[in-house]
Amino acid sequence: MNKNGPKDQEDQEIDLTQISKKISSLFQRFNTFLFRCIQFFVKNVIAVSILLLVGVGLGIFLDQTQKNYDNHIIVAPNFKSTDYLYSKINLLAAKIAEKDTIFFKSIGIQNSKEINKITIEPIVDVYKFINNNGLNLELLQLMAENGDLKSVVKETTTSKNYTFHTIIVSTKAITDPKNTIQPILNYLNTSPYFREVQKISISNIQQKIKAKEGIIGQIDGILNEYSSANDNRQKSDKLIYYNENLQLNDIIKTKDSLTKDIGTLKIQLFNSDKIIKDSTVIMNIKNTKSINGKLKFVLPAALILGFIFINFFISFYRKQSLKAQQNSTI
Repeated sequence: MNKNGPKDQEDQEIDLTQISKKISSLFQRFNTFLFRCIQFFVKNVIAVSILLLVGVGLGIFLDQTQKNYDNHIIVAPNFKSTDYLYSKINLLAAKIAEKDTIFFKSIGIQNSKEINKITIEPIVDVYKFINNNGLNLELLQLMAENGDLKSVVKETTTSKNYTFHTIIVSTKAITDPKNTIQPILNYLNTSPYFREVQKISISNIQQKIKAKEGIIGQIDGILNEYSSANDNRQKSDKLIYYNENLQLNDIIKTKDSLTKDIGTLKIQLFNSDKIIKDSTVIMNIKNTKSINGKLKFVLPAALILGFIFINFFISFYRKQSLKAQQNSTI
């Protein structure tokens, strides 16, 4: 028989009583806090109403007058000029921060004060990145061993190897491509070094196309000769025809491969007309990120919270002053 049974039961009852008292105390504190909040707003209803109206009105005015727009330029840097592109964008961003209007006028941008900022980010395309070079898959796997793959594919050294990148130009108002976008693209394509590389690359591509077209011409000649010979061939030559037909299949496959290579080279030639090739420009996208366009909600809340904080500070200061006076008189 357990002699400690009644005592344990009493302890449990005491614990339950204490817990219920604590819960009741919490509810009372919450009710008191809620009452004080209501009392504060009732007491200051006029001031709060004025702040609410002023905040909403000012917010609507600012939302209508201070609009921000994003302009996206999707570009593909040629001739291994990705680092050059990023350094140029960083320079433009620094000049915007410095408000160097003279510099921007020198590159053809007259209203540089309308530009808030300029940034660049890669368009992540892991599959194309891997397909371009089989070693890239091994590289990603090696880098992912010490970190998350998602962070690796967006890491700076990796992201610069993607084909396409987006330049984002943020402006204070609707802008025209001739006044902003085109001068920036012209500025990015003024590198003397990469212009020389461009000339050599274009010449190399043209030579490759010419050489492959010459080989296709020779293959066409062989096929024409085979076709003429096949018309005069007797039916008893079936064994020889079968062996030659196997060689003919290899020749046709070679021609098909060369034709695909020429198509790829012609696309490269088309994209090589600029150092930084722009593929798409999307203009004047209204920026609604962060608090843009939401000031009619943010300002009233900020003003009311500021008013509450000031009243709380004044009340706290008065209480502490009274305590200090009482302590000094004792």
